[in-house]
Amino acid sequence: MIRADLHIHTYYSDGLQSPRDVVETAVKNGVGLISVTDHDNALGRKEVGKLAKEAGIYAVEGIEISAYEGDVKVHTLGYGLDFDSPVFEKFHSQCLAASEERMADIIKKLQGAGVDLTMDEVRRERRDGRSPLHTMLAAYAAVKKGLAEKPGDFYMRYLSYGKAGYSNIGRPTPKEAVEVIKECGGISSIAHPGRIFGPQEYVTDLIKRMKGYGLDGIEAMYSEHTDLQTQYYKELAEELGLLVTGGSDTHFTDGPHYIGTPVFYPDGALLSALGIIEKQ
Repeated sequence: MIRADLHIHTYYSDGLQSPRDVVETAVKNGVGLISVTDHDNALGRKEVGKLAKEAGIYAVEGIEISAYEGDVKVHTLGYGLDFDSPVFEKFHSQCLAASEERMADIIKKLQGAGVDLTMDEVRRERRDGRSPLHTMLAAYAAVKKGLAEKPGDFYMRYLSYGKAGYSNIGRPTPKEAVEVIKECGGISSIAHPGRIFGPQEYVTDLIKRMKGYGLDGIEAMYSEHTDLQTQYYKELAEELGLLVTGGSDTHFTDGPHYIGTPVFYPDGALLSALGIIEKQ
């Protein structure tokens, strides 16, 4: 058996961890299989892969596509994509352009609400200029400027749904997310279904519709899921013939989520789909 965490973020999207931080923490916590799933890009994949190999653990290249159905977040995880394919390069370019447009809209709305933040200040929060401008970067910039004590506080006050700086311009749909992952040869899993806003009936129907688009799995094992949610989504995955994936959604080395939570051991079907052969 191999312990896994298939949902980790680095500073290439909205996290503060370096690839080295991720690998070293995984080793320390007894995790032998990781996937860095930065939002809408995979810029850290080669660095993560090299460090993981040196540390003697497995790393699957991944991504988390920030998909939305209307104003409802339906983030979708992808594993084992051909990130060098023309299909993904086109998708990444679209995400980058849309994020610039969306951030410009956020800044305009914030300034209209009396919040003095600029595009340049947000751009400086990016580790790599090829990374899409994630909404949380505005929150990090706001903290550096003394506009809030914590990024989460600023996000909830100004950037979340219904707040003054909220913008949803250019988000891909769940259908588009699943299809681009499939076209790039990867496998897809709906992220943290227990956090999707709406009644259970809506979320269940959404997952069934996404299966029709080609969805491969459900992230039933998630750091914030209750025992009841975990059991429900495991059973739903079995009912629909979908894989069960799991991850922490870690963004910070000292955050409330940490690498290796919950304790997750992928079954043979998932390890096979990921192309992993466990060491004997």
